[in-house]
Amino acid sequence: MTLDELPIGQKAVITKVGGEGVLRCRFLDMGLIPKTQVVVQKVAPMGDPIELHIRGYELTIRKEDARQIEVESEDAAL
Repeated sequence: MTLDELPIGQKAVITKVGGEGVLRCRFLDMGLIPKTQVVVQKVAPMGDPIELHIRGYELTIRKEDARQIEVESEDAAL
């Protein structure tokens, strides 16, 4: 599944960071790195952007960008 599909409050682990060139580097610089735990904290009223809790801080990204990040739910890993 991709990060934009993750329900609010559910924990997941990043499995793949998509995007190309500068966009992919920007994701990695923001801490969106494979094997990192992430939780969707909030979703804006119209559904975009979404707020994530990752590596001890809050990060807000657009849904379009969240579609580039593949995650695996921690529930599925059990």
